Amino acid sequence: MTSQAWVLLVLIFAIAVAWPKIGLWTQWRHYQAEKTRRLVEDALKHIVAWEQRGQAATPESLAGALSLSQRRTLSLIIRMEKRGLLRSDPAGFSLTSKGESWALHVVRAHRLWERYLADDAGMPMERLHQAAEIAEHQLSAEKLDKLDAHLGHPQRDPHGDPIPAADGSLKPVDAVSLSQWPTGEQARIVHIEDEPDVIFRQIIAAGLRPGVNIRILENTPERLVISDGNTEHRLAHIVAANIQVAEARHSLRPAGAIRLSELPKGEPAEVIELDAACRGFSRRRLLDLGLTPQTRIEVALDNPFGDPRAYRVRGTTIALRRQQAGQIWVKPPSTSANQQTAKEAIHA
Repeated sequence: MTSQAWVLLVLIFAIAVAWPKIGLWTQWRHYQAEKTRRLVEDALKHIVAWEQRGQAATPESLAGALSLSQRRTLSLIIRMEKRGLLRSDPAGFSLTSKGESWALHVVRAHRLWERYLADDAGMPMERLHQAAEIAEHQLSAEKLDKLDAHLGHPQRDPHGDPIPAADGSLKPVDAVSLSQWPTGEQARIVHIEDEPDVIFRQIIAAGLRPGVNIRILENTPERLVISDGNTEHRLAHIVAANIQVAEARHSLRPAGAIRLSELPKGEPAEVIELDAACRGFSRRRLLDLGLTPQTRIEVALDNPFGDPRAYRVRGTTIALRRQQAGQIWVKPPSTSANQQTAKEAIHA
């Protein structure tokens, strides 16, 4: 290769590296800045989560949550202090007003995105958290306001955590651990911890979700036996500790109605109404699918894996997940026939 060719090659390489905005050096600096920003946001989210539990995060808890060495954790703390995001003392960390505002923005982004994935995309509960961990760093305040309006301004995410408002206000969860609830008294699940993942998946596999009413049948040092009205579940205390409950709200079940998710295959039914808890985009979507009062519906196909299930409505086959079908009240013809038979027997 000639000397002129070498000079040309070096010049091209130098331009590729140093070119403003699109050069390799600029892109590398942008990548490092984004990486640092995400690390700072993860740290803010960790600290605010501890504050909401009435505790102060520590360097050890921060290092464990972010999988950082002691040296990198110390460097991160110093960086955040210089930016006016936190204060540190021997008891742990506390966020400044600037740090708290940024932290609640990240929390809001995470929980609204989980709500979107659950309601609009129909993503299974066990996959929501990981997907939202990525999206929370990419949503601006303007995008969050639009997403919030699109979802109908939801108050809680699919796990039952309160979603911060645009002004940063956050309503606390008024609940206690399932293990502390009195035996025999009905309760409503209001929140499920999504970590550790193995326990969360066990809870979801049992069909236990926020909004479900349950009753403790037995509470021993070894286990809890609870019932959701249809099935009994045996939970270790370490699992029950990840479920928070409050006083049950008794929804008014329409007379003779069952949830669409309970409808046997091959038996037609008539839509009565959508559950009052079904709001925002989820409600609009079900109505757009034609699931309005007096509409005939039946199970077209059972899924051997459980979700989704196929239903035939208005000459069209649609797919609904168990959670969606559970928000639709229907009345099978057999129910009406049984009620009529009972009335005839009374008048006989």
